[in-house]
Amino acid sequence: MDQDDFEQFYTASYQRLLWELFAVTGGDLPEAEDALQEAYVRASLHWQRIRSYQAPDAWVRRVALNLASSAARNTRRRAAALLRLAASPAPGPELSTESVDLAAGLRALPMGQRQVIVLHYLVGLPVEEIARQLRLPSGTVKSRLARGRKTLARRLGVAIAQEVQING
Repeated sequence: MDQDDFEQFYTASYQRLLWELFAVTGGDLPEAEDALQEAYVRASLHWQRIRSYQAPDAWVRRVALNLASSAARNTRRRAAALLRLAASPAPGPELSTESVDLAAGLRALPMGQRQVIVLHYLVGLPVEEIARQLRLPSGTVKSRLARGRKTLARRLGVAIAQEVQING
């Protein structure tokens, strides 16, 4: 019954609230949709209480407006930081052909494998430290390293021994 209630509420209020958020965000439909969807998720978690409100859509609206405001503030902060950084650009690393190839190979790996490969080979952390930082079992780190090495070797066309050093 509660799930049906929430679905009816969602269906009845979504388009109207989306239009309102669309206007508030200055016509940024993805931003409006993100804020509104997050507000509905939060409403669904507290639906037992919110459904008894005189206007549950007002609660969703308020949460969505707060989320949209926070997102706008974060965007402004990021933009200001990027402008500060652009004013005094740090010299970038010189990229060799091998570095570009390695970056392309790393992008092809799943995030978990990429993280352990970079932390182990480029940062120089031992398996136990990687496991601690990523909150993973050591065996998971070892298996990701093995799969990542194999995939990188195939992508880079390199014969790889069990413990190859990848130089960046």
